[in-house]
Amino acid sequence: MKKQLMTASLLLSAMASFGGGYQLNLQGLRQIAMGGSGTAWPWDASTIVYNPGGLARLKGIQVYGSMAFIMPSTAYGNRDNSGVTSANENTASQTFTPFNFYIGGRVSEDSRFGLGLGIYTPFGSGTKWDDNWLGKYIVQSVDLQTIFFQPTVSYRASEWLSVGAGFVFATGSVDFRQAMPVHGQQGADIDDGQAHLHGSATGVGFNVGAQMKVHDGLQFGVSYRSQVNMDVDGGSAKFTVPASLASSFPNTTFSSRLPLPGILSAGVGWRPVNDLTLQLDLNYAGWNSYDTLRFDFKETTSSLENVRAPRHYRNTLTTRIGACYRISRVVSIMGGAAYDPTPVTNGFVSPDLPDADRVVLTCGMTVKAARGLTLMAAFEGVNGVKRRGDYNYGGFSGVYKSTAATPAIGLYYNF
Repeated sequence: MKKQLMTASLLLSAMASFGGGYQLNLQGLRQIAMGGSGTAWPWDASTIVYNPGGLARLKGIQVYGSMAFIMPSTAYGNRDNSGVTSANENTASQTFTPFNFYIGGRVSEDSRFGLGLGIYTPFGSGTKWDDNWLGKYIVQSVDLQTIFFQPTVSYRASEWLSVGAGFVFATGSVDFRQAMPVHGQQGADIDDGQAHLHGSATGVGFNVGAQMKVHDGLQFGVSYRSQVNMDVDGGSAKFTVPASLASSFPNTTFSSRLPLPGILSAGVGWRPVNDLTLQLDLNYAGWNSYDTLRFDFKETTSSLENVRAPRHYRNTLTTRIGACYRISRVVSIMGGAAYDPTPVTNGFVSPDLPDADRVVLTCGMTVKAARGLTLMAAFEGVNGVKRRGDYNYGGFSGVYKSTAATPAIGLYYNF
């Protein structure tokens, strides 16, 4: 019987094994439309995220709001797994809606100071498989949501240099469901046991940046968004098991730490002619800080033990390019692309979000609808490289293919 029980060394092993797919680069619609680039050029109040140093460059105070609609999809096949029943699975259709709100700009027309507040969602998304799919004992569903609050100050030290910094307070939640290989009288695959874990998390960090304006047609930027450790304290761990096993899997609470990686960005913006702007960004993400998954239960048993599971993610360098062409004084169009390598090494590819290298294509437009008012729309298409991945910790492997379509809309108003 003990071999059939699921110990905590496997429980939660997929809950926080997120890779680059949970990182959202959707904090500004112009930037989305230009491949996610935007460190060098302070287009609008979303520079609070992309480069706080650019905030002191804005003219007047701006209020900005946007929302994206992420529609991810993952297909799984195990034809390469000899000795295992053949299976082809697809995740359920879901739509995630990260949002952004910014208010900020120069405190007065002739001031060197800029002040602002950003409320945005830099990490989030999830995966939902059929409850009875082949990998149900690894994960049935997982959902991660975060919201960052960032008050920001910026100072224009000279005509060519502006600097800025923001304090980050993060809040979020994680929800995870997993089948357990124990069942009641109806039998396996009908009334399997289930683990359901839910926790709220908080963390703190910072965002700093410098923006350099060589002249109107050439600008540079560098920024660093620090690692944020999301601490879960008092999360709920509930287990649905036969009565005879209730003492082995008591409903209890847990604590954990989920590290969200620091990101160092450098960018250049070039305007070769008046109506065309080109951008290039490099983003270096410190995923190697996520080397071990730890979960501590308030109440443990011989079957429910604390978790210490290796992760060993690697740092990544993402390349982003984009262009903006102003058709008229009213309408501008944008396009871009990015190559985003996965931080997840083979042996750690879990079906909660089976991460792979991604190719990103984007487009968008802005329309000045009225004096001070600009409407924005963008689209991002993500195509993950087909990947055969092993999850050694759970003894699970297969071939994965992930895609995502993300339309987004927004507006801002200059006072």
